[in-house]
Amino acid sequence: MMKLVYIASHYAGNIEHNTRMAIEYCRYAASCGVCPIAPHLLIPRFLEENNPAEREQGIKMGLRLLASCDALWAFGDRISEGMRREIAEAEKLDIPIIYQEWSEEMCISTPII
Repeated sequence: MMKLVYIASHYAGNIEHNTRMAIEYCRYAASCGVCPIAPHLLIPRFLEENNPAEREQGIKMGLRLLASCDALWAFGDRISEGMRREIAEAEKLDIPIIYQEWSEEMCISTPII
C-alpha cells in the first residue's frame, strides 16, 4: 500500500511563492511513490489565514491529518512556527520525520509564472 506522507513547509509570509513550492514538494513526493498530504494547500481555501482563531483551527485540522500519516517530510531552509508544531506532533506520535534537502534539479513541473 502507498505510504501517506505529510508535507511540512512554509506557508505564511510570501503565500504565493510558498504555495508554488508546496506544490513542487508534493509533485516530488508523488514522483517518489508516496501519497503527499499538504494541508496548507487545502485548508486556507476555506479558513482565513489572517484570522487568528481560524488559523489555529486550520493548524489543528492539519495535525489531525498528520496523525493518519506514515511519515512527515519537512522542506525549506528554516523551520517556521507552524512547522515546529507539526514536527513536535509527529515526534509525540512516533511518526518518522525526514528533513528533505531541496534543489531546482528536483523540480518536476514547469514553473508557474
